Amino acid sequence: MAARPDRGDVATYIPELARVDPKHFGIAVIDAEGNAHVGGDGDMPFSIQSISKVFTLTLALGKAGDRLWRRVGREPSGSPFNSIVQLENERGIPRNPFINAGAIAITDLILSGHQPREVLGEILRFMQFLADDPTIIIDEAVAASEQRTGYRNNALANYMKAFGVLDNPVEYTLGVYFHHCAIAMSCRQLAMAGRFLAQYGRNPTTGHRVVQPERARRINALMLMCGHYDGSGEFAYRVGLPGKSGVGGGILAIAPGKASIAVWSPGLDASGNSHLGRIALEILTRRMGWSIFGA
Repeated sequence: MAARPDRGDVATYIPELARVDPKHFGIAVIDAEGNAHVGGDGDMPFSIQSISKVFTLTLALGKAGDRLWRRVGREPSGSPFNSIVQLENERGIPRNPFINAGAIAITDLILSGHQPREVLGEILRFMQFLADDPTIIIDEAVAASEQRTGYRNNALANYMKAFGVLDNPVEYTLGVYFHHCAIAMSCRQLAMAGRFLAQYGRNPTTGHRVVQPERARRINALMLMCGHYDGSGEFAYRVGLPGKSGVGGGILAIAPGKASIAVWSPGLDASGNSHLGRIALEILTRRMGWSIFGA
C-alpha cells in the first residue's frame, strides 16, 4: 500500500478496489422529512462491500426470525473482519453477522432452498426498493476480482462447512456473498436505503414498514457494537451512532429519528474503516448533537 497518513490506504487485496482514486470524498444526509443534503462525490457510485451485510441481515431476519441466532452470535469480535481465530475456538459459530464469517453464514441461510441467481436478484431488488432507485447494480468486475482473490473467505466458509454451519455448497454461498458485497451505490442511494433504520423500521417514501420498530432497534444495536470490526469501540466513542463500514471506503450511519447518513472516502485505517469518513461523521454528529449518548 502507498502510505497516505492523511487519508488512509485503499484496499489493495481486492485488485479492483486498489484502482480507486483515494482523493474521492462524498457525503449524503437525508433527514426525517426526506430532505437530501449531498456534497462532494456524493452521487458517484462506489463498491459498498460489507455495508451490504446490514441489508442481508435484514432479509435473513425476515426469513428466519430469531432462529437465525443459532448460526451466528451477537457479540463484538475484537478481531479483524477476516479472522479465523475465533471460529477455531467457538466450533465454527461466527461472533456476529458483520464480520466476514458471520455474513457468509447469513448469506447461506438466505440461499437455502433457492438458486444463487434468484437470491442475488432478491437482494438487489431489496436495495433498489429501499433506495427508491432501480438503477442500482452489481459491479461484476469487482465481484470477479473478489472471487479470484478471496482466499481467506474461502477458508472461513470451508471451516464453517466442516462444522455444519453452512448448508449449501461453499462455492454457491461465496458466489452470492461476493456479488452482494460488489453492489455499487452512491452516498445518496445508500443514505436513502438506510432510512428505514432511522425511522424505526418504516420506509418514509412508500410508508411501507420494512421491519418492526424492535427489529430496527436491534439491527442498530448490532451496528453500534459490531459495525466497524475491531474499530467498533473507537467509532462508538468518537461518533456515537450505529454505523456499518465497508472496505470500499463507505460508511452508513444512523441517527435514530433524525437522519440516515452515508459517507465515502476510499482510504482506510488499520481496522479497514474509512479514515476520513469517520472523521467527517465525528464532526457532523458533534455539530448536530446527534450522538445517541447525548450532545
